[in-house]
Amino acid sequence: MKRGLACIAVLALGLCAGAGCKKRTTDAIAVIPKGTTHEFWKSVHAGAEKASQELGVNVIWKGPLREDDREDQTQVVENFINMRVKGIVLAPLDDAALVPVVTDAVRAGIPVVAFDSQIKTDQIVSFVATDNHRGGQLAGEYLAKLLGGKGKVMMLRYAEGSASTAEREKGFLDAIAAVPGIEVVGSNQYGGVTTESAFKVSENLLTAHKGSDGALTVQGIFCPNESTAFGMLRALEDDGFAGKVAFVGFDSSPKLVDAMAKGHLNATVVQDPIKMGYLAVSAMVDHLQGKPVERRIDTGATLITRENMTSPAAQALLNPDFKKWLKE
Repeated sequence: MKRGLACIAVLALGLCAGAGCKKRTTDAIAVIPKGTTHEFWKSVHAGAEKASQELGVNVIWKGPLREDDREDQTQVVENFINMRVKGIVLAPLDDAALVPVVTDAVRAGIPVVAFDSQIKTDQIVSFVATDNHRGGQLAGEYLAKLLGGKGKVMMLRYAEGSASTAEREKGFLDAIAAVPGIEVVGSNQYGGVTTESAFKVSENLLTAHKGSDGALTVQGIFCPNESTAFGMLRALEDDGFAGKVAFVGFDSSPKLVDAMAKGHLNATVVQDPIKMGYLAVSAMVDHLQGKPVERRIDTGATLITRENMTSPAAQALLNPDFKKWLKE
């Protein structure tokens, strides 16, 4: 009797340990983000909660703190497998490293929907995400326009193994390659998963691209996510280069929106994370109910510039109302 009560208590916490809990089934859908600190993930969480309330399903949100902790994310997935959740909705930190645990989930009879970032397996029900390659192209095309089709640009990459940002980076480089007058002089540095690591790498990059007069020798910069964009922004501001170089980012946060208003950031490509969280959970619900689900669901990408940032449509994407659903 005590053992059974212990299992129920553990399930209520969203975790499970011990062989005695493995046979118990919960009606929950587990939603596992890459991390839990960036504004982006709060909005995804809000979308998942919105789906939970509107579709009448139980959703458990749990993920690693840092977006480079593959072991922690793997452990979270394993815990949910042991809980015997109805389904797993996963934003994989690594497109290869998470394949084995996804295989384990499917073998255990637990379907998996991937969102935000692709994973190298055909065992998933659906992939719900932004067209990241197109998003990167939008950034590259706009940066080329800002430069009048000529000049030198550099890109600060995010992290190895992250499929979503790798697609953005490729899209950006593809767009720039189509403009003969623009040269990419730096595209092989990774900022890492935190703002602090991105800031330090950005400082080094800016130092490496200064001329003898102390001025930057590049005219344009692209960063493929929130943390790299903010890390680069801090470095540009500290060095007095903010507003003096064309700068395009990806994703949104209050600090990036403020930087765009000041002219320190020219544009950013934004996703719709609330929509992404909602559609990812909705896809799982449809699958569990035996309804057909598209293998690829595009959640959209939008270029927002200083010129259009005050429009109602842009404001809805730049400042998503995640507090409404998270009760913050």
